[in-house]
Amino acid sequence: MASDKPLVGVIMGSTSDREVMRGCIDLLQELDIPHEVRVLSAHRTPDLTREYAISAEDRGIEVIIAGAGWAAHLAGAIAGNTTLPVIGVPIDSSPLNGMDALLATVQMPPGIPVATVAVGSGGAKNAAILAAQILALKYSPIAENLKSYRKGITQKAAQKTDL
Repeated sequence: MASDKPLVGVIMGSTSDREVMRGCIDLLQELDIPHEVRVLSAHRTPDLTREYAISAEDRGIEVIIAGAGWAAHLAGAIAGNTTLPVIGVPIDSSPLNGMDALLATVQMPPGIPVATVAVGSGGAKNAAILAAQILALKYSPIAENLKSYRKGITQKAAQKTDL
C-alpha cells in the first residue's frame, strides 16, 4: 500500500522492548502496512499514553499493537481509552519470564478486550499478522500481501524435509 498515513500504531513500554518488537515492525514493513512506532509507558508517561490512545483514531490509526514487559498494563491502558482493536504483546523481560506480562495483558475486564498473542518475539510477529488480518478485511492490497506471505512461509516449511 503506497500511503504515508499510518494504519497501525506500534507502541512499547520502553526502549528495551525494541528488540522483541523488531519482528513486529519488520513484518509490518514486509507486508507494506503503513505504521508508526512510539515508546510510551502506562506508568511512566500515563498522560502521553492516554493522549495517544484518544487521538489515534482521528489520526487514521485502525489497529494498535502494544508490547510491554513486567506487569505493565500498556495494552490495557490503551484499550481503556479507545474503541480501536488493541493487540497486546507480553514481553519476557522480568524475573517471571513474561508470565506477569501475559496475565496483565490477557486478563481484561468484560467490555475492554485486548487481543493477546504469545509471550516474546514470536508473539510480536503474530501481532503484525493479526493486525494485517484485521486490515485485510478493508484493504485488498494488504489481503494480497498477507496471502503471499502465508504462501511463502508454507513453501519454506514444506522445503524442510530433513528431520
